[in-house]
Amino acid sequence: MDPAPSSSAPAADSTSRIGTEPILRLLLRFSIPSIVGMLVHALYNIVDRMFIGHGVGAHGLAGVTLSFPLMMAMVSFSILVGVGANTLFSIRMGEGRREEAERILGNAFGLLFFVPLAASLVALAGLDPLLRIVGASEELLPHARTYARIILAGSALSTTGHGLAHFARSDGHPVVAMASMIAGAAANVVLDALFIFVFGWGIAGAAWATVISQGLAFAWCLAYFLSPGANTRLRRRHLRLEWRHIVWPMLGIGFAPFAMNMANSLLNVVLNRGLGRYGGDDAIAVMGILMAFMSLIFMPVFGITQGAQPLIGYNFGARKFARVRRLFWSTAVATTVLMVLGWGVSQLFPERIMSLFVPVGSPLIPLGVHALRVFTLAFPIIGFPITGGHLFQAIGKPVPAALLALSRQVILFIPFILVFPLFWGLEGIFYAAPASDTLTFLISLGVVGRQLRRFSRLAPEPPAAP
Repeated sequence: MDPAPSSSAPAADSTSRIGTEPILRLLLRFSIPSIVGMLVHALYNIVDRMFIGHGVGAHGLAGVTLSFPLMMAMVSFSILVGVGANTLFSIRMGEGRREEAERILGNAFGLLFFVPLAASLVALAGLDPLLRIVGASEELLPHARTYARIILAGSALSTTGHGLAHFARSDGHPVVAMASMIAGAAANVVLDALFIFVFGWGIAGAAWATVISQGLAFAWCLAYFLSPGANTRLRRRHLRLEWRHIVWPMLGIGFAPFAMNMANSLLNVVLNRGLGRYGGDDAIAVMGILMAFMSLIFMPVFGITQGAQPLIGYNFGARKFARVRRLFWSTAVATTVLMVLGWGVSQLFPERIMSLFVPVGSPLIPLGVHALRVFTLAFPIIGFPITGGHLFQAIGKPVPAALLALSRQVILFIPFILVFPLFWGLEGIFYAAPASDTLTFLISLGVVGRQLRRFSRLAPEPPAAP
């Protein structure tokens, strides 16, 4: 039998502030732990590639890069459940419907674990053909197979832990989510060094370090939702799926980010195949380094938007539309500042960035320096469309959220990757990124602007005090 719910007074206090506390203070309180957590999460890929680059070599880096689309596809299934569930969870909390919020948490937990588990079993059954499809040559196939087999086997723990971290943030405890990621990333660094350089396990050691550390993060978040300190508890009676009232609505909302991540997986397949055709295995290895470094730029941006998402969802549910607009603009400014900083570092210090992943004098460095400078050209303008996509997710509008996500990753980027190299070779693949970023920014101006004007009509800003 489930324990009796405790008094709701503390929970009400911790969530009601979302609708009353000053915007900047509230955004900082929710975003800073999220930023730290996302930065720490980025260390999984960065540390793996640093240790592999110095301990295994360029073929190891290329093997991990080729495995990445499969891992992203697994994450997509957890996002299909997790993002939609968190959106409904935040809105119900804003409406004061706490019992329904707990039912959403319970339904999401089972789906977060078993849907990625089923997808990973399917992928493992046909792993070699899948790796060849994503661009693995016969020389790179053993490296990619070794890494992907271990990562896919543990993907259910990873995706469930990541989803529960979002719930902890929406539950009014962003520090819990941050702590789970810090614990997992710290374990990953220690285990990477131990497994690769002490035990000599090579690329398999990097994969085992990732799986074990992500399992630790999952256990941390699960313990929180089973503890009396949680505002909303994970209860056995809520694990029974309610398809009509909870599952289908959450899958509908989560479809946009699911499509975005599946599209990103497809994008990486097309990208890897193009890199292999026009630049060979070295170009694939370089792209693996670029992805790792650029995650260090994007993760703080996603940390801010994910910190803002439950705030926007709560205030939207409470019909405080003026606060929603201010939350959006505060978030958009912050993400733009971060992208400008990332652009500046990429343009000024590309050699130092590359040398973190491969030994000085490696033939990968000159190619990587040029690729990094080109890929990041449009970074200063893409904070706005990223924030806009999360705005639509937070208010339960999957269609415009999908439009902004797919414009950058499918509708524009994939055709550019396929067409530009016909005229400019490998250089065309590099310039496809800033071209798609620029056009996505222009599209977002119209789509997001229309929604913000609607908020203004629903709740005009009050006049300033004299």
